Amino acid sequence: MQDYRDFTPWPTSLATRYRQLGFWQDKTLVDHFRQTASQCGEQVAMIDAKRQLTYQQAIDEIERLAAGFRAHGIGANDNVIVQLPNCVEFYLSFYALLQIGARPIMALPAHRQRELSFFCQHADVKAMVITEEAAGFDYLSLAKQLLDNQPSLEHVFVCQPQQELPVPYMGVHNFGDLYQHGRTDNQDGQADHIAFFQLSGGTTGTPKLIPRTHNDYAYSVQASVDVCQWHTGTRYLCVLPAAHNYPLSSPGALGVFSVGGCVVLSQDASANTAFSLIEQYRITDCALVPSIALLWLEAQKRNQCDLSSLSLIQVGGQKLSANVAAQIPQAFACQLQQVFGMAEGLVNYTRLDDPLETIIHTQGRAMSSADEVRVVDEQGNDVPLGQEGYLITQGPYTIRGYYRAPEHNQRAFTDDGFYRTGDLVKMDAAGNLMVTGRDKDQINRGGEKIAAEEIENYLLAHPAIFDAALVAIADPYLGERSLAVVVLKEGQTLSAIGVKRCVRDMGVADYKIPDKVVFCDALPMTPVGKVDKKALRTQFAPNAHQAATPVE
Repeated sequence: MQDYRDFTPWPTSLATRYRQLGFWQDKTLVDHFRQTASQCGEQVAMIDAKRQLTYQQAIDEIERLAAGFRAHGIGANDNVIVQLPNCVEFYLSFYALLQIGARPIMALPAHRQRELSFFCQHADVKAMVITEEAAGFDYLSLAKQLLDNQPSLEHVFVCQPQQELPVPYMGVHNFGDLYQHGRTDNQDGQADHIAFFQLSGGTTGTPKLIPRTHNDYAYSVQASVDVCQWHTGTRYLCVLPAAHNYPLSSPGALGVFSVGGCVVLSQDASANTAFSLIEQYRITDCALVPSIALLWLEAQKRNQCDLSSLSLIQVGGQKLSANVAAQIPQAFACQLQQVFGMAEGLVNYTRLDDPLETIIHTQGRAMSSADEVRVVDEQGNDVPLGQEGYLITQGPYTIRGYYRAPEHNQRAFTDDGFYRTGDLVKMDAAGNLMVTGRDKDQINRGGEKIAAEEIENYLLAHPAIFDAALVAIADPYLGERSLAVVVLKEGQTLSAIGVKRCVRDMGVADYKIPDKVVFCDALPMTPVGKVDKKALRTQFAPNAHQAATPVE
């Protein structure tokens, strides 16, 4: 049963309207996958570095995994962290958990002890699905620490190449053993209930869980597919982390699965790997962030692979500069599509038939006729077209509240339910948005969001640090990098490496560790006594004269 103390539903009037308009079909995400499998069962659905599965083979494995999870006592409304690299087991686990009504928490491979501990505590996580090791990191050792320290956590299922786990450990199971409990096609998920949780970057350092229902997410996927005109011939290369909202649903893998296409999973986003896969599998579509797009553009100058199958390159996750946008269609002889969305809901696309000027200079417009998008001033009044303001929105696939976060919800949503995105934008007469900045104290590092307050709190806990501020500095590849400006206590010494180690030792994701560190005598303040971060960004902007001593 849905617990409305934890979940904020859509008002009845809006829910009724969305059903009447056919946006919400009261089918689960598993229902949609089964529908495709019934029509395209022998077509290849997913390919990774080790194997490929047809739609029918995927259904068979999903049903066996569902039975295995259920045999371990996992069922409806249980929350399960899924932290896997790009592999077919990610999608299989996702659908198997949805089938039994369990709710995946879409952890990223970069998340570490700090983030995972919070998820366990905040959501009473019952199980985890992980890989033993990836990219040089030992996920199994971290999971064992969590088993020892998190009372709610009972099971860890490990995807790894060995048939047997290295050393038996209470609560740790070989993922392959889940297949040994028969199969089930019984479904406990309900379309208007929470299906799974996406993650918000947050601004306070506390990650927010974003509850997505089957109804709202299925509509988001379908609307995206309609905009992008995907079909059974679509072959999508997933180079970004598969758990990210963008490569999952915009239209992403779920969009591919809705039309009977094929998802090819790449272990990394490098041009060498991706270009080879594009040639091998005749990839038609892929989704990038600006930093990866820049690297691909550079690599394309000396590329020997055949990329002629590419028809669409999407770029999102962060604002794409017009200069870079203009280069992509010519360099790859394909269509560029800008994507501006958020895991909380709203997705904007440039359209395939938009003028090139629109595609290069805007981040697109809302994909649904039911999206209510407003640009407002600080008092909540709509601003004229072309004037900068704060983006707020509501619609059939935008959440009404974060999970178990009533105080934050009061700040993040207006009284009438509009989500305050934290983006500063301008809107043109056609509804296209141009992102001009962020209202939230957040750094967007290559599409990964860093809450400045979280890192500042870690720094201030160090005995040698008197004051600290984290700000964004421009970077040609990542868009933004993080700069820690540190004031030491009198008589104390600390190196830049020591500052970075201080953050790393907190057990956070590597992307949150400051890229650069500078030391100064005092932080600049505003007239009301707050740290003047605008002044810091100006002072330490690339090529600016710096009064403090910068340290890498």
